[in-house]
Amino acid sequence: MKRNMLIVAFTGMAFFLLGSCKKYLDVVPDNMPTLNNAFALRAQAQKFLYTLYSYMPHNGDPASDPAMLGGDELWRIDSRVGVSDYINMAKGTQNKVSPYGDANWINLYRGIRECNIFLENIDHVPDMEEYEKLRWIAEAKFLKAYYHYYLLKMYGPIPLVKENLPIDAGVNEVKVFRQPVDECFNYIVQLINEATPYLPLTIQDPLQELGRITLPIALSLKAEVLVTAASPLFNGNTDQATLKNPDGTPLFNTTFSKLKWDSAAVACKKAIDICQSAGIILYEQAPNYQQYTLSETIRHQLSIRNAVALKWNSEIIWANTQSLTNGIQGVAFPLMDSRYPENFVPRGEYSPTLKIAEMFYSKNGVPINEDKDYDYNNRYRLRIATANDQLLIRKDYTTAYLHFDREPRFYADLGFDGGVWYGQGVYDDKTPANFFYVQAKRTQPNAIQTDRSTATGYFLKKLINFENVVGSGTAYTINNYPMPLIRLSELYLFYAEALNESQGPGAEVYAYINLIRNRAGLQSVETSWTAHSSNPGKYLTQGGLRDIIHQERLIELCFEGKRFWDLRRWKESTKLLNGPIQGWDGSQGTAAAYYTPITLFNQTFGTKDYFWPINDFNVLINRNLVQNLGW
Repeated sequence: MKRNMLIVAFTGMAFFLLGSCKKYLDVVPDNMPTLNNAFALRAQAQKFLYTLYSYMPHNGDPASDPAMLGGDELWRIDSRVGVSDYINMAKGTQNKVSPYGDANWINLYRGIRECNIFLENIDHVPDMEEYEKLRWIAEAKFLKAYYHYYLLKMYGPIPLVKENLPIDAGVNEVKVFRQPVDECFNYIVQLINEATPYLPLTIQDPLQELGRITLPIALSLKAEVLVTAASPLFNGNTDQATLKNPDGTPLFNTTFSKLKWDSAAVACKKAIDICQSAGIILYEQAPNYQQYTLSETIRHQLSIRNAVALKWNSEIIWANTQSLTNGIQGVAFPLMDSRYPENFVPRGEYSPTLKIAEMFYSKNGVPINEDKDYDYNNRYRLRIATANDQLLIRKDYTTAYLHFDREPRFYADLGFDGGVWYGQGVYDDKTPANFFYVQAKRTQPNAIQTDRSTATGYFLKKLINFENVVGSGTAYTINNYPMPLIRLSELYLFYAEALNESQGPGAEVYAYINLIRNRAGLQSVETSWTAHSSNPGKYLTQGGLRDIIHQERLIELCFEGKRFWDLRRWKESTKLLNGPIQGWDGSQGTAAAYYTPITLFNQTFGTKDYFWPINDFNVLINRNLVQNLGW
């Protein structure tokens, strides 16, 4: 039996999982005497297959996912920051001795090794139909591809573990090299290509198999991989010109290739077509909920929120059954129902930053600093909500001008002082006076605290299921759901981005952006910029449309763990992560004093921060494993 000497020795296959289907979560037990027994029967091999899924990163978990707290999207009060929190990386304290996120190196290479063990042994299983065996092999190859891809996003060029090294491998075999970036991407795509012919179009047994890999998942990930490969961080990145293996092999191709964008566009369109064949469509809230007929305002918000927080909705291409959201929902949800104050020390611990609040469009569907009719320079002045605002902001409440006249995604994604929080047991939008709303100034229920609460005055609403309900005692009913990894809206934006980079602006690019904007209650790109922007021709140039697509993506996928990686692949982190993290002055009790932006931290981000440092210990024991630049 072969073994991969890169990583820790085999420690048994038992692994604690976070999925929801019991049979799907069975794993090879600790007392399995030999690996041969693991493949002696179909039932045991199936447990091994399901164990391969257990190595999936816990996307959306702030404690495990660097994309949640490692950038500038969400912040946390200092008293709640632990030594292992990714927010420390956001504060610039990443290091090579004990890097934040280093567990991914160990866990994902272990997962890759187990995929290899599975692929080496699955043919030994006697009681399986050939078609099923081919499907399981395809799943293992896909997971092996994904684990390599995740490491590639973190570290750049990585060692490829195509096969496990034999137990008697010599010293030189064990001291592996990192492979050039293009080779890494090519291998990942190769594995996905090998998997796709044998994957099902849809899941036929949802109760037992939701979360397993399908053809739409595989082709959508391939599209993402090729878009990433075509992006500036990996396509012609001259900053990495001196990163070479000890034998002089360059690890980055510093020559830009337009063909990479061409290939990405083709892959995106193929994935979209397959998703359409599988019945995957953008989610839209039905006109009625329970006995209530919903207003258009509330319908737009629920379409946006439920596209993420409604389990297995029509838009989900891939959701991570190893990463459920009950934890983040419980901590991010603020005290809403004043009847049950004993339930919560005011929470809302994962706090959107002021820059994110300003990122969303105006109601006219353009950036607020471009909208000819939006008083951007006076966005921090006070304004009182009227009856016309009461589905969004509490009537007669004084809040910032910044919170008025914004697009529906602003109100669907963010909680803010005076902002309505629809749902949580109150669903009749004909009586908005009964809606819950946020009160975040000093001495109010959602005020900033020293121990646990919002750090900025903003609250993470998007990931909170609108049907969660606070009750008496310590009851808080959470509607749990697996964190989405790829939604159809993201695939549309990948296609728009790739097509614009490949061919420039055109009707098809606009069409896919507009599908998402229409669901969000906005006019088309063409109409919005022509009628409302101070730069009306922006969408007509490749560079201008690139900026629009980038902002559209950052808005649409906000708080889903995408911004962190997007800013990196676009090489925009050095621009956007060098500056202040700001929020409102929560120590103040009056609106006039509260609505003064204060700086919580001044971020810095250098070129070296685009890639993780390899743990110094790994470099010490393997001199062929060259360290990333700057570390």
